[in-house]
Amino acid sequence: MHQASPVATLVTLRRLLLGILLVGLVGTATELVLMGHDEDAWQMIPLVVLAVAIFASVVILVTRARAPAIRLFRGAMVLLMLSGATGAVLHYRANMEFKLEMDPSLSGLALFSSVIQAKAPPALAPGNMALLGLLGLACAFRLDGSSLSRSS
Repeated sequence: MHQASPVATLVTLRRLLLGILLVGLVGTATELVLMGHDEDAWQMIPLVVLAVAIFASVVILVTRARAPAIRLFRGAMVLLMLSGATGAVLHYRANMEFKLEMDPSLSGLALFSSVIQAKAPPALAPGNMALLGLLGLACAFRLDGSSLSRSS
């Protein structure tokens, strides 16, 4: 029985992670476009960040990952994480303003619970962006350019 070398296993795992990441990035971008998440500049930010992340992922996948491409990829993953955190705050604030307009007596845990459970905008949905960024950073862990391509 043939056993794969550690390098071949690492190459395969990186490519699988990158494939999963790309599916998540394209799926998230598609969902945002289909739901019309482009009404103002704030709503365009995740679409731009996703486009950068998709571009950086494709560059890493189809080329030998060189230092500038790796930096671009890691930077895009950090942007995903930052946009996810920012989006969660913006969604939460929008929901809180709406809930307080509807019922000014809400406060404390009742307000928090109502805000988190709101459907539009979903307060925790931007966390998906942060998760994709973390997945990308896991893929890039100790990436040096030789561990994504079998022909070093």
